[in-house]
Amino acid sequence: MSPFLYSDSESDRNSPPIRFNRTCLKNFFSVLLIFVYLLLMAVAVFLVYQTITDFREKLKHPVMSVSYKEVEVYEAPGIALYPGKAKLLSCEHHLYDHIPPLKNPGQPGENLCVTQTINYTDPFTNQIMKHALIVKGPREVWKRELVFLQFHLNETEQDFSAIDYLLFSSFPDFLASLNQTKFMQDCERSFSSWKFSGGFRTWVKMSLVKTTEEDGSQSVEFRQETSVVNFIDRRPAADHGDQLFFVVFEWKDPYIQEIQDIITANPWSMIALLCGVFLVLFKAADFAKLSVKWMIKIRKRHLKKRARELNHIS
Repeated sequence: MSPFLYSDSESDRNSPPIRFNRTCLKNFFSVLLIFVYLLLMAVAVFLVYQTITDFREKLKHPVMSVSYKEVEVYEAPGIALYPGKAKLLSCEHHLYDHIPPLKNPGQPGENLCVTQTINYTDPFTNQIMKHALIVKGPREVWKRELVFLQFHLNETEQDFSAIDYLLFSSFPDFLASLNQTKFMQDCERSFSSWKFSGGFRTWVKMSLVKTTEEDGSQSVEFRQETSVVNFIDRRPAADHGDQLFFVVFEWKDPYIQEIQDIITANPWSMIALLCGVFLVLFKAADFAKLSVKWMIKIRKRHLKKRARELNHIS
């Protein structure tokens, strides 16, 4: 036998295993790609579930946003005082935190404030009649405008003496209200009340907080800082049985705090993410489909070739 024929026979004997190994290797990688596709699909399904879960949680728990709005002039607030048996001696407006010395403490003085008295039924019991003195509050925050009030109470059998008050957002709204009784009852339901004691000067610094609810409605809340100093009573000893009340109302600063609940969940970003995930799944599925078709085609070709070789041998 010639070397040339021997070489061809050797090549024929060695070729099938090499081709078979290549086919097995291609099949192995095709199966591996299918497993990779399944893994990607599982990750994509998890991402979709996690995205929807996060979106629902953000809808349930909005984030609180706090901002500060600077104002030149405040709308005059309403100061509702409940003096009981105490009498108003004086009410004055002063600027730049300056209160002149008291000339005749305990004696009637000037009333330079806009005031109005009103009687209404307690909104919580509907039995007790309440007598309120409504005073127009300060406006000029940059000029440090303040309202200084002085009350006098004759001898009392009580161990402690105090005057209640509450703040509401707009004195002009009170004047313009057609039903001032209902207006004050609504204010008492909405706003908290505080006290200032006799024998002291109570300095109240107010700040305003506006809150926007999820339905778009707004609520107003007053916050305050108080400082108390003792009144040095230089009146005759016979007058010391009477109680004097001093209270000052002033704006703390020219900033209104605005609170709003913000939903950080963005439906468009979620839709974009879901579209991207589904696009990847579609491409991966298409690739896996082509891989399976290619495997079937290679398998059929291999079987045909093997059948042809067997026929040739036979």
